Amino acid sequence: MNIRHVTVADTENCGRVIYKAFCGIADKHNFPHDFPSLDAALQMAQMSIANPDIDGFVAEDDGQFLGSNFLWRQNRIAGVGPITVDPDAQARGVGRRLMQVVIERGKDASGIRLVQDAFNTTSMSLYASLGFDVVEPLVIMQGTPAGEASSQKAEVRPLEEKDFDACAELCRKAHGFDRDNELKLIIKMSPTFIAVRENRVVAYASAPTFWQMNHAVAETTEDMQSLLSGAARLTGQPLAFLLPTRQAKLFRWCLSQGLRVVKPMTLMAMGEYREPRGCFLPSVLY
Repeated sequence: MNIRHVTVADTENCGRVIYKAFCGIADKHNFPHDFPSLDAALQMAQMSIANPDIDGFVAEDDGQFLGSNFLWRQNRIAGVGPITVDPDAQARGVGRRLMQVVIERGKDASGIRLVQDAFNTTSMSLYASLGFDVVEPLVIMQGTPAGEASSQKAEVRPLEEKDFDACAELCRKAHGFDRDNELKLIIKMSPTFIAVRENRVVAYASAPTFWQMNHAVAETTEDMQSLLSGAARLTGQPLAFLLPTRQAKLFRWCLSQGLRVVKPMTLMAMGEYREPRGCFLPSVLY
């Protein structure tokens, strides 16, 4: 087995295996597909390979493409994914080798994190055996809030360039680091929102209708509720985001608003991890 850096020529193989692998595990457990089409998986592969801040690796054996893995290094914390192995090449140690490579590549980061399907016991066991700790149980929440957020409503509006510093500071207060570089990339691709109360940015969400790219931070649960309600109203689209279920008040509010649980997932971390302060939603990376 050979592990090497990904190239543009690998785009089609990467996209094909990403789609095939994610559909296979979802169908096995009767969950919806993360990638609705092969084209969507190809777009993910193309974007990941083209981004200089994302390191990609592929595994091959005698010219046969076995799988790929990516390490996102836009910020102080590195994120893993998507990691996929061709279903026809399972149980050959391919996933372990691909994970070992990205762990080595990310050794200079303050920490490495990933999000995996909680029903995928094989991947959870692999990551735990490599040194990742389970830090948050998650669920994907999806739907449109049925009513108003709270009595302490904040003004919700699209994020502008002038808001980056305030969002970075809010993230640092919550997690000990910011995701400024990632936020500046996502705002070019997805509607991004902030909540303002008393002339202060009290919450932001990078992509509240697209859970794979979204992350959010808020000073309080009420601020997060206002942000989510406002984002749904402004976009006219259903929300889709990852929710840490230990945030019981926000979880119950989502359920009371008619949002539904799509599937369970798990946030896992290696290296630096500080218990978040305030209210937060992770992305598919961390």
